[in-house]
Amino acid sequence: MTTNQRLALTNGRIILPDRIVDGQALLIEAGRVVDRVEPDALGAEVETFDVGGQYIAPGLIDIHIHGAMGHIFNESTAEAFTAITQEVARHGITSLLATTMTAPIDNLVECLAFSREWLAQPRGGAQVLGVHVEGPYFSLAQSGAQDPANIRNPDDGTVEALLAYHDVIKIFTYAPELPGALDLTRRLKALGILAAAGHSSAKDSDVQAAMDAGLSHIIHIWSAQSSTIKEGPWRKPGLLEATLTFDGLTVEMITDNKHLPPTLMKLAYKCLGPDRLCAISDATSGAGLPEGSRFRMGEMEYDVHDGVGMMLDRSSFAGSTTLLSRMVPILIDVVGIPVVEAIRMVSLTPARIIGVADRKGSLEPGRDADLVLFDAHFTPQATMIGGEWV
Repeated sequence: MTTNQRLALTNGRIILPDRIVDGQALLIEAGRVVDRVEPDALGAEVETFDVGGQYIAPGLIDIHIHGAMGHIFNESTAEAFTAITQEVARHGITSLLATTMTAPIDNLVECLAFSREWLAQPRGGAQVLGVHVEGPYFSLAQSGAQDPANIRNPDDGTVEALLAYHDVIKIFTYAPELPGALDLTRRLKALGILAAAGHSSAKDSDVQAAMDAGLSHIIHIWSAQSSTIKEGPWRKPGLLEATLTFDGLTVEMITDNKHLPPTLMKLAYKCLGPDRLCAISDATSGAGLPEGSRFRMGEMEYDVHDGVGMMLDRSSFAGSTTLLSRMVPILIDVVGIPVVEAIRMVSLTPARIIGVADRKGSLEPGRDADLVLFDAHFTPQATMIGGEWV
């Protein structure tokens, strides 16, 4: 079909933000959702496509993904961006944030500059909505799989080189307890960039101070987060407890059933709910590679072990090797989240977090015709981006 033709998807179960609709057709024209209509009301000029009883869900949005198929976004090449965006589109991810790894500042600047070029014209595959800068301003104690050789403080004079590309940065993640972090928070808020905490040894008082300055998002709960410590007889809550408790924060969770056991995923859902908690893949270049494969991100080498990215010394996970679509059945079957809410956590909730819910994240009229067809087991069968099957 061309983007100007009218297309009706029939015989499907349409997943809306608050319910599942049966017995209606989803009408698409010029790359957007037009309406839901009764099949009998479709005119002869409308092309129809029978989806065979499958779920019609909004396209998945991954706001924290580093790469796939042996490539990461830090490579800053058309080959890498194409390989990643085409691979994830095959799995129902229709848009994403190109997420960087901790690296030398000149590498990060190069990635931001290339991302600006990439965003300047239409591309195939999943749509890159901007960049998620993860690092390099992190706590060494919570570095996880981030390269410790390139971790630094935000008061060292390098921030402005990155913020020169504020027009493409959607999320900027850092440790809020570091020297210069509060000034960075205020700068990000003034530029309209989502200020996020992660890879941090913060206490709850550090988090509150950063929230007062504009912090509003937390990356991958439990992963690289400080927790309660004792100072003499006193217990001091950390970033984890603040994440679960403080209102006004949106939160990411890696739901590959490897990073977190079911009990912790259930706890996060109970504390935060589907409108503040979103699922993210944190997928690395190991995503899509077979068990035992080695992969590199910058100067660091990892492998795919037991279905997840691992440091070679097994001291830490190294991101996931599971794409977002494979996390949907885990949300539903393992965590026990209702279908409508689980889909919201991978579509509308991340869209709201990064400020694109007016055009992405749901199948309401006027939104972009980004969607995925799921079978009964929530395995993706087909992907549409902007009204075109990909």
